Amino acid sequence: MAKVVLKDAGKTYPGGVVAAEDVNLEIADGEFVVLVGPSGCGKSTTLRLVAGLESATSGTISIGDRVVNDVEPRDRNIAMVFQSYALYPHMSVGDNMAFGLKLRKMARDEIARRVGDAAEILGIDQLLDRKPKALSGGQRQRVALGRAIVRDPDVFLFDEPLSNLDAKMRVQMRTEISRLHHRLAATMIYVTHDQTEAMTMGERIVVMNEGRVQQVDTPLALYEKPANRFVAGFIGSPAMNFLTGRLVRDDGLRFAASGGAALPMPADWQPGDGLFDRDLTLGVRPEHLTVGGAAASFAAPVQVIEPLGNETLLYFTIGDEPFTVRGPGNVQAAVDQDLELSFAADRIHLFDAASGEALSA
Repeated sequence: MAKVVLKDAGKTYPGGVVAAEDVNLEIADGEFVVLVGPSGCGKSTTLRLVAGLESATSGTISIGDRVVNDVEPRDRNIAMVFQSYALYPHMSVGDNMAFGLKLRKMARDEIARRVGDAAEILGIDQLLDRKPKALSGGQRQRVALGRAIVRDPDVFLFDEPLSNLDAKMRVQMRTEISRLHHRLAATMIYVTHDQTEAMTMGERIVVMNEGRVQQVDTPLALYEKPANRFVAGFIGSPAMNFLTGRLVRDDGLRFAASGGAALPMPADWQPGDGLFDRDLTLGVRPEHLTVGGAAASFAAPVQVIEPLGNETLLYFTIGDEPFTVRGPGNVQAAVDQDLELSFAADRIHLFDAASGEALSA
């Protein structure tokens, strides 16, 4: 296994189209790192730079102690698992897993050992004689994983490998991949647009947008201390609620937002003087809003109710902005009913309205 280092790495296509820019990232030996962001944010391009499927137009990429900018993909000792399984339909599972090793002219006994070990790890040792058409989607993805494992690479690269699976199978397979990482202690870089996958799988998460890295941190740190509004809105489901306005002292401390909304702030919240007389964005997560309570109460009519069993999502409009509240499953509410909402001082996030950068309260 090996560490991976990207230093000022970037990719610009002809015509000045920037796909990734100034990517600085160090992935430790044996670490599981997830690249996450919306479509077109540069996460897959960054992965392909590591794989050698795209050539960097700036910066350097190192695997282990070797700069690999000019090294062919086949010589980087990486294994990649794609969104499509890319299995040979005319070959058995065992032959699909062994194909790359045969091209390397590896000894038959060693090939059989590696295929057998990988199949046992993935629970597909009873499927080695089947053709891909006789497998389920989850089984095919396991074969694709097995084909990567038998190569014994320095780095595993995953490019949205679970996108083609149904919701239940995605949950199962992300658990399988996490177990695989723990068992192999391998360096893994995983790309996804699904922030739930990122939060549940990654030891560290790289949040990207418009070709740039926005923040690199642990899942909990990203959730609790987002570096900017983009990260705050992307991490967490449902997304964080935002209001743009100013702090004012009017019958107590209030947040005066667009649309005439004026939210009372908690009595125990003491913002710094530098937060007044400037445009701010207030952020509160849906799960940090409480139906009832006195920490900072304001009333709003319910517009939509989504009961989910263990929880209920309530949708409002505060000023001109949509607001979501994650309440308990047994919350008593009706459409058009006014509900008292509250939030605590330690759950407030503030961002500069112009730059989006997080501010200390």
